[in-house]
Amino acid sequence: MVARAAAKYCRSRGDEVAALTRADLDISDREAVLVAFARIRPSIVLNCAAYTNVDGAETNVEQCFAANAVGPENLAAASKEFESAFVTISTDYVFDGGKDGFYTENDEPDPQSVYARSKYVGEQRVATVDPGAVIVRSGWIYGEFGTNFLSLIPDLLSNGKNISVIADSFGTPTYAFDLAVRLRELGEMKASGVFHVTNEGPGTSYYEFANAAADIGGLDRRLIEPTSMKSLERPAPRPANSRLASLRSRELGLAPLRDWRDALSEYLGQGNANAKGGK
Repeated sequence: MVARAAAKYCRSRGDEVAALTRADLDISDREAVLVAFARIRPSIVLNCAAYTNVDGAETNVEQCFAANAVGPENLAAASKEFESAFVTISTDYVFDGGKDGFYTENDEPDPQSVYARSKYVGEQRVATVDPGAVIVRSGWIYGEFGTNFLSLIPDLLSNGKNISVIADSFGTPTYAFDLAVRLRELGEMKASGVFHVTNEGPGTSYYEFANAAADIGGLDRRLIEPTSMKSLERPAPRPANSRLASLRSRELGLAPLRDWRDALSEYLGQGNANAKGGK
């Protein structure tokens, strides 16, 4: 989802883009990564690859760490060697969720799940091998080509599906297109370190997000039923609060991303595949 958004946006800006699939490149294979860099000679590398099955990670630990820790480390090392700007995506789940309010770049991560630990280890390895790299923490990402719950909510509602949505978990929604714009911007300006990137606004719950999608899209709110995190009994723990805010973006003079409700309006108004009932 984010990779396609980034490739589409970068091409619209006139960039020459090499968008590699998993079949094209196994980022956990260090030698294969070096070969790819020698062939492409990228000026900017945006790492949108990740193992994102949060519950599946609890039993597929090696696969999860290969994608989320070993892979980013290999890409960062190659970026350092070939003098490429490197931007990689981490997650809001590196925090334990116990804080009131927003997590900033100054807060200490405390990952609780295998997935979250793999992403945090990836952050640490990237920073070690390439101190000039950019680590972008984001969360609640949705958009065109998305198969996650937030992306599919309009599709489910438009098809008359009843959905149970968590009402006691809070985060900051992020539109994949807006994230892609900021990823390229950070790569171009040769920034370094950790940045939190999400759409603006007070944050929301999954339940409130679903209701906003219904209101904006003219869909039936009666199909939405609130539920609790505990009732789902999922294998992996998740933070009850993972709202993110960025201090560093303001320090560098980067304009805030638009409010998440405005971004959601654009997503719903674009005739995207999900909103039309497609896959």
